[in-house]
Amino acid sequence: MLLIKNIKKLVQVEDSPRTRVSGTDMSFLPSIDNAWLLIRDGLIKDFGRMEDLPAGGTGVDFPFGESDSFEHIDAAGRLVFPSFCDSHTHLVYAGSREIEYIDKIRGLSYEEIAKRGGGILNSARLLQQTSEDDLYYQSLGRVKEIISLGTGAVEIKSGYGLTPGDELKMLRVIRRLKENTGVIIRSSFLGAHSLPAEYKGRRGEYVDLVINEMIPRVAEEGLADYIDVFCDRGFFTVEDTERILEAGSIYGLRGKIHANELDYSGGIQAGVRYNALSVDHLEFTGKDEIEALLDSDTMPTLLPGAAFFLGMEYPPARKMIEAGLPVAMASDYNPGSSPSGNMKFIMSLGCIKLRMIPEEVINAVTINGACAMGVETIAGSIARGKRANVFITKDIPGYEFMPYAYGSDLIDSVILNGEVLM
Repeated sequence: MLLIKNIKKLVQVEDSPRTRVSGTDMSFLPSIDNAWLLIRDGLIKDFGRMEDLPAGGTGVDFPFGESDSFEHIDAAGRLVFPSFCDSHTHLVYAGSREIEYIDKIRGLSYEEIAKRGGGILNSARLLQQTSEDDLYYQSLGRVKEIISLGTGAVEIKSGYGLTPGDELKMLRVIRRLKENTGVIIRSSFLGAHSLPAEYKGRRGEYVDLVINEMIPRVAEEGLADYIDVFCDRGFFTVEDTERILEAGSIYGLRGKIHANELDYSGGIQAGVRYNALSVDHLEFTGKDEIEALLDSDTMPTLLPGAAFFLGMEYPPARKMIEAGLPVAMASDYNPGSSPSGNMKFIMSLGCIKLRMIPEEVINAVTINGACAMGVETIAGSIARGKRANVFITKDIPGYEFMPYAYGSDLIDSVILNGEVLM
């Protein structure tokens, strides 16, 4: 057992866990001052105010009915948060793309770089030349990095393979990461991430390959939790997306859609029609898209790191929240458009660029992030019975300081499955 006591503020506590937080409710953040948190067998067992901790939580007479020995952490002056839930990443990739970064500085757009054979196709070439073991160890380093930055649950996509064998290779790497790290991992099959160069002018044939060969093989090996499509201008159409979502649903793969990053693509409405778990990016979101989302169980997920890195328009978070929608935020960690998995910085972008208040961004990267990757019953808040994935901050004034101090390392300790890692 592990007892964390004298916590300055225990953030995002729930006696009755919620599945999501929407609209004006996103401005509320339930917390306990001067708190304690008890962890046992990798789960959150109990919590409360220090004044209500029986016998002060010391010695063998700690009266919770357990005779086990337990460890103490004195968190005086520090806050405890549930770990971040990063519901959209591409962190399994080979190499890097800093040369394209220079092209961006010189004025080339994301689409112009892609048309020259860069972008996703560049990452696909590198990945196809990389062994599964090398890909695993490169990716393992990134997972360890995000754990140190406070992430305790992450969704990872394929999509840099673009051939049946290489897509499967990516998904097997994701499975190995899930088996060998303490972080909660969900995987998404994203065979329709981009059109391979050899299929130029034959998009329908490539969609057929995704549907008829890739999806059955992914399902046969049980390699994916979800299926994703890049439904946007210059990539895959609404018709392509719906065909792929229908094929995935036969195998129990629910959708998570890249939508409306580059234009009003119809991807949001397609995601809603097919009950997608989330639709992500959403830079181009208007009245029709918001109305479609209001009548759905689909989580709008914003990726401000990509808009920041690419110098693009930011999604209209305020309009979405004021309309009553829930909003999640994720890092989009990938080599081309968001090469960072730092969710604390994503919170800062939410405040600075999306005009969200601190309570809203914390809800967006915890409870709503968990919902956007289907792990809301085990992650996203401090609730009894949930996975004990939490982090302890350094001595800071309050939770508002987390997004405010956008460049500072404020995490003192990381706990995954009840185990103190740092």
